[in-house]
Amino acid sequence: MAKQTDKLYLEKWNEFRDNTLKATPVDITENVSQKAKRIAHLEANPEQWFKYYFPNFYTAEPALFHKKSTKLVLDNPEYYIVRSWSRELAKSARTMMEVLKLALTGKKKNILLVSASYNDAERLLLPYKTILECNNRIINDYGTQESISNWEAGEFITRKGVSFRAIGAGQSPRGTRNDASRPDVILIDDIDTDIDCRNPETIQKKYEWIEQALIPTRSISVPLLIIACGNIIAKYCCITEMGKKADTWEVVNIRDKNGKSTWPQKNTEEMIDRALKPISTSSQQKEYYNNPIRIGKIFKKAIYAKCPPLKSCEHVIIYSDPATSNKDKSASSRKSVGVIGFKNNNFYLYKVWLDGMNQRNFVTNLYAASDYVKEKGVDVFKIWIENNSLQDPFWEQVIKPLIKETGRQLNKTVLYMSLDKRAKDDKFRRIEGTLEPIYKQGALFFNEDEKKNPHMERMEEEFLGVDPNSKMMDGPDMLEGGVWIIKNLTSKEGTEYFVGHISNRKY
Repeated sequence: MAKQTDKLYLEKWNEFRDNTLKATPVDITENVSQKAKRIAHLEANPEQWFKYYFPNFYTAEPALFHKKSTKLVLDNPEYYIVRSWSRELAKSARTMMEVLKLALTGKKKNILLVSASYNDAERLLLPYKTILECNNRIINDYGTQESISNWEAGEFITRKGVSFRAIGAGQSPRGTRNDASRPDVILIDDIDTDIDCRNPETIQKKYEWIEQALIPTRSISVPLLIIACGNIIAKYCCITEMGKKADTWEVVNIRDKNGKSTWPQKNTEEMIDRALKPISTSSQQKEYYNNPIRIGKIFKKAIYAKCPPLKSCEHVIIYSDPATSNKDKSASSRKSVGVIGFKNNNFYLYKVWLDGMNQRNFVTNLYAASDYVKEKGVDVFKIWIENNSLQDPFWEQVIKPLIKETGRQLNKTVLYMSLDKRAKDDKFRRIEGTLEPIYKQGALFFNEDEKKNPHMERMEEEFLGVDPNSKMMDGPDMLEGGVWIIKNLTSKEGTEYFVGHISNRKY
């Protein structure tokens, strides 16, 4: 098996070498003066330099965050930057282009590439070595780079005296001098692993190695550039600890706070949708949104059951959350609508609409929820919408007009809405305080008939991922609101005691 893997790996890199050779033709008619002028122009314009020397990497125009980050790296010989860029945002590729520019133009001389293991570091260093060997444009403009000796996969020195070395986490970085020069570039890439992040002690030891062994290989009098590339795959990991100490910590997700692609020149909305569709919410959040979700911290599993007929429930409500009160207003925020029933002291989530949706789709789903309840034979029910002080005047200016307009378009009776004006505190505390007790009692059920519905699947993942640091709790937040309403209604029925501020608003 190992031999087969090695063979495939070798084939892959032979293909990479061939592609590099083919992608970098040179103009053999160019004279010395023209060549010098062209090189000077390219070196003065980093994006053009990248595009010329790395056409097979520079396949799309950069985003603004790329350009700003590159300027920090190229303009500051002494700098510490952490890049928590999502997958598909070219953090490793751009870092490689920047470092090779610094090396080829004589700005940096001794480069260490560090990863979770030596094999990983050697694998990440291999593109550098291959490019220096067979990139025709680099060879044409900066001379042959491959030296006769000292040219191994994990450590090599160019003919101009620039050294590159792969190091695995925990490996001794001693002996990294290049003649009299100590390391002046430390690249840290994929230092965290899922297994390591399950053990805080392992992370602590690895981070101590970075601070106490790796970084001190530098010379105090020589500027050191540290670039760490890695997603936030756990709340406590090497990347989060390095980010706290860095001069700049860049956290860039696949989509911005408005839900738009952060690199539209390469990743269109349709492409992102297609790529994320088969991936679970927890995986999406960890790999593309720097938001690791720990499954099962509060709720170990979602309990699915055959729900009683909706019309037999003592209370039936539709609760909706337009998700406009999130303080961070992050791109991960979703809108939600749920049909919740209550019978014999049990709470049932019959159906849910949970996704990133615009306000018009949100209102359309309110009508769909109303139709669902009516089709189940329920004549008396209320539709609640969260509308606390943080959301005013959102209701009056946006949702209310849309409800009227959508009702006319669908030829339906305009919805009667009840406004939940409860002043809500911390989302996690509310979810834990309201839902966790009834969950422990085995009194909270999800409709098993909806188990394969993508909206219910998202609901389950968010439910299992409820955590004080999670950014993805919009579905459980909606469920908490509905359960809270029902609990207070039943409390009022039994004791005439009622808490909270609830307002009924009808057209």
